[in-house]
Amino acid sequence: MQRNDDPEFWQSVTGTLEQGEDPCETARREVLEETSIEITRCGYELIDCQKINTYEIRDRWKHRYPPNTPFNTEHVFSVAVANDQIIALTEHSAYLWLDKQSAMEKVWSDTNREAISLYVPDSNL
Repeated sequence: MQRNDDPEFWQSVTGTLEQGEDPCETARREVLEETSIEITRCGYELIDCQKINTYEIRDRWKHRYPPNTPFNTEHVFSVAVANDQIIALTEHSAYLWLDKQSAMEKVWSDTNREAISLYVPDSNL
């Protein structure tokens, strides 16, 4: 998905843990908020990839974090959805369905690229 605040930045669904949430709950909520997909109601399976990344926060986004927070922690999840799944964007300008290699070339962050490489089957995205 293409970020509203940076048209060169394409990424997966992302979000912040809210008070009392576990990472799986956050992933379901963020997918719903950003795409309108209700994972459980649609019969999809959210897969916890058991991968946690830590990366440096971009200077332009540090204002979103508590002062002196240099790094962010990212929990990696995946969910396969139907090709004809209706998407309603709320926080992004556009989305694309791409093959695996094209998606890896399109995303901005190394951690998104790695997640696609490791957890998306070669036959689809």
